Amino acid sequence: MEIKSVNRSIIIDDMDKKIVHKTNSFYWDTAGNDFLKAIVLPFYGAFVSEEKHQLFGDVSGKKLLEVGCGNGQSLQYQAERNASELWAVDISERQIEKAAQHLNSLGVSAKLICSPMEEECGIPTDYFDYVYSIYAIGWTTDLEGTFCRISSYLKKDGVFIFSWSHPIHRCVTEDNGRFVFKKSYFDEDWYPVAVEGELLLADRKISTYVNALAKAGFVVEHMIEQTDDEIMQSRDNNSDMAKRAKMFPVTFVIKARKL
Repeated sequence: MEIKSVNRSIIIDDMDKKIVHKTNSFYWDTAGNDFLKAIVLPFYGAFVSEEKHQLFGDVSGKKLLEVGCGNGQSLQYQAERNASELWAVDISERQIEKAAQHLNSLGVSAKLICSPMEEECGIPTDYFDYVYSIYAIGWTTDLEGTFCRISSYLKKDGVFIFSWSHPIHRCVTEDNGRFVFKKSYFDEDWYPVAVEGELLLADRKISTYVNALAKAGFVVEHMIEQTDDEIMQSRDNNSDMAKRAKMFPVTFVIKARKL
């Protein structure tokens, strides 16, 4: 798969996008179906929580869209906070099925759509108060296009909140008790990930996300990359992830507003 970098942004042709979509959707339908199930609201990822940072504020009576809904637990969280309308999109048919089953069992209503986030799929424009994504936005094969599409879904002054694995975290490995760089921070090429099953991933620089947001008409209001010490102390403080989080960011979260 040939991938070019143009204007500091990953460019993939249509055939390669189909390969990435097919590979990753199959992974989430099969081996990855229960993976990362702990990364749901109120947690944005390792050691960062909505309960502490309150990025959403009061969502009662608001219309929300989730990009990459997984098993539906983050939608449940928003329903419990009295959101008036819930929508979601996910590339995996199996994850959509799981989300539907989970929400139906709770009596929660949500409009669930199976589609790549990059593509037109019937989501209304100028409609939502919030669009959010918990550890899913990084799977897009077209970051600028996805952000522009998300902007179109939002009302003016609407809020976009997303989290993803911090790019520094993906660059560093442990070697004899020390953390060392295993790849360049500036390398944004797609690569296979060593997991159970086949998975393709690309690590984008923080500046790539920020510049793509600006191009899509967003202004960044808040960014989090620090570790929450209280959450770390309440868990296994000696885990590999905790050791990493003491030294460098493992998760980042951005809140942006549509101008």
